[in-house]
Amino acid sequence: MYPSAIQQLKFHGRNAVLRERSVVNDDRFKIFSGTANLPLAESICRHLDVPLGQAKLGRFSDGEIYFQILENVRGADVFVVQPCCYPVDNHLFELLLMIDAFKRASAWRITAVLPYYCYARQDRKDKPRVPISAKLVADLLETAGASRALTLDLHAPQIQGYFDVPVDHLYGSPVLVEHFRNLKLPNLTVVSPDAGGVERARSFAKKLGAPLAIVDKRRVDVDVSEVMNLIGDVRGRSTLIVDDIIDTAGTLVKTAEALIREGATQVFAACTHAVLSGPAVERIANSSIVEVVATDSVPLSEAARKMGKLKILSVADLLARGIRSIHEETSISELFI
Repeated sequence: MYPSAIQQLKFHGRNAVLRERSVVNDDRFKIFSGTANLPLAESICRHLDVPLGQAKLGRFSDGEIYFQILENVRGADVFVVQPCCYPVDNHLFELLLMIDAFKRASAWRITAVLPYYCYARQDRKDKPRVPISAKLVADLLETAGASRALTLDLHAPQIQGYFDVPVDHLYGSPVLVEHFRNLKLPNLTVVSPDAGGVERARSFAKKLGAPLAIVDKRRVDVDVSEVMNLIGDVRGRSTLIVDDIIDTAGTLVKTAEALIREGATQVFAACTHAVLSGPAVERIANSSIVEVVATDSVPLSEAARKMGKLKILSVADLLARGIRSIHEETSISELFI
């Protein structure tokens, strides 16, 4: 059913307000950050040539989070940058409290910018009596007052459907692909470490003009996987394992071992989110992997920063362009190329 004339007038009128707001009232365009990845938020602000919003974020003596906005945000288009990385629950609750504060301070619109979306690995009931954690996080963000969300490389793209507000889902692949184009690795094959990542790896392979191989992986427990079989030919070829998250690096290292056994000459790896928890740094350092390339969506531990095999590329410009497109109400699809 087509909207009535009155509805159309309201719709066009709102668009006119949006356009006027982005052109005339840029002083109402504000970016704030939690404590999860302050350097990334500051870099985003530099790309956009706007100051980071002033706020006070601390703790009461019993550990409860205290937050106060230190500038006027009434009628502002607010973006809150907060990857929900380790310690996950603290950073998630920081984000929820910040969004609630902006809602109660009468911000015009609040966009939750989540370079890393937590609890994304439980996105469905694949076993009896388990939660759908990714859906719960979406509900919490909306209840807190988020008007929309901007995310980067969700573990499962269908998580966008858990939101009842608009979600802009960006990919880190443009940043990563450019790096590997410049390396010009000989006889390159892109490898998906499991069946769930095939679409991501296929897109990567298409952009690099490389063939695709797939590892058949069986997960035997949480954070424990067993490499079963390799689909594709890697003998005498350079290989690039592509994933969204490297957590404990168990899957990554076992995949690299399988590729070397099958005759690969060298193994590289790329991911968007270098979580690198538990024994990940030690496993990568002792593996046959030449280099792991990741983005700065989450901050690195001291041990990870000192590891020679890890290279970090910034997604600040990518996120800044996404934020600008949302604020100016322009198309964001060009950022997917």
